[in-house]
Amino acid sequence: MIAYLDSLDWSDPMLLAGVGAAVGLPIIVLFLMLALVLRASGRAARATGPLAAQVGHLDQTVRGLGEGQQRLAGGLQSVAESQATAQLTMMQNMERRLEEVQRQMTDSLHGTSVRTTRSLTELQERLATIDKAQTKIEKLSGDVLGLQDILSNKQTRGAFGEIQLQDIVAKALPPNAFSFQATLSNHKRADCLIDLPNPPGPLVIDSKFPLEAYEALIAANTDREATEAARGLRTAVRTHIKHIAERYIIEGETADGALMFLPSEAVYAELHANFPEIVREGFAARVWIVSPTTCMATLNTLRAVLKDAQMREQAGNIRRELGLLFKDVERLSDRVANLDKHFGQAAKDIADIKISADKAGGRAHRLESFEFDDPSDTPPIAADVLKLNP
Repeated sequence: MIAYLDSLDWSDPMLLAGVGAAVGLPIIVLFLMLALVLRASGRAARATGPLAAQVGHLDQTVRGLGEGQQRLAGGLQSVAESQATAQLTMMQNMERRLEEVQRQMTDSLHGTSVRTTRSLTELQERLATIDKAQTKIEKLSGDVLGLQDILSNKQTRGAFGEIQLQDIVAKALPPNAFSFQATLSNHKRADCLIDLPNPPGPLVIDSKFPLEAYEALIAANTDREATEAARGLRTAVRTHIKHIAERYIIEGETADGALMFLPSEAVYAELHANFPEIVREGFAARVWIVSPTTCMATLNTLRAVLKDAQMREQAGNIRRELGLLFKDVERLSDRVANLDKHFGQAAKDIADIKISADKAGGRAHRLESFEFDDPSDTPPIAADVLKLNP
């Protein structure tokens, strides 16, 4: 090993640098180099001068390496400290950012939860409202189906029209002015008979209307079906008008006209809008077509007629009562005049009493203050009222 070391050229800086880099410890390299130099100096005394120079150069090199290593260690420490500081700062920033993100997420989740809860509550309320509406719609559908069942049957439809007519008549007229299902002299039964005075006389209202033709007109899908349904409706209404005129207009017993009651405003509007000739034929036959609304208006007019007739029947009683009322008013006027006279006399008496009271008060005041008037100004005092001793 020593022979190998002796064979090396220790004056070569590259060799020294390689040895130092290989060992990695400059101080150990220095000791080894010194040892080798000392041993080499014993065997080669002639090379003492150049070797000393090389040793000095090597010592400077080793010192430079030590200083470089210290600077490197200081730089590495600074780098490590900077890295630790940067890492700490980064961790703190990340923690703050995470806290902010967490807070934002918490607020967002809370707001979303509140909005979701509110939306669910509103949705539940709307569903409850929809359920109620659905219940009402189902009930209304049942009522409509029931009404359709009523109107689909001729007998039940007639009963429905009679019930509606009875309700309208009962609301518009006094109880003694009408009767239902009254039998006429021709043995025909009238749905309603209005007891009007002559003229015009009792008025019949019929509530049976042929609704099948109108339903066929509404259900028509083609022009041909609509034409046939319109023809059928004209025929049915004409026939019904003829029957009413023949059965319920009796000369000397009833009025010279009758009413055909339609329990539907739609049918009434359809006839007046698209079948005006049928309405005119009814006028000619003295059969007037009325709907629930126009029937109420007609009955209100008839009520005024009944009231006027009652007033004419009671005209004598009214005149007698007016005469008695006039006498009562005259008697009341005389008594008021007498009372006014009494009030006037009472007022005069009160005024005289007040004058006497004022005079008595004045005399009492003068007596108290010993102030006496001239005897010539004082009226004489009756002897039987006051006597003075001399």
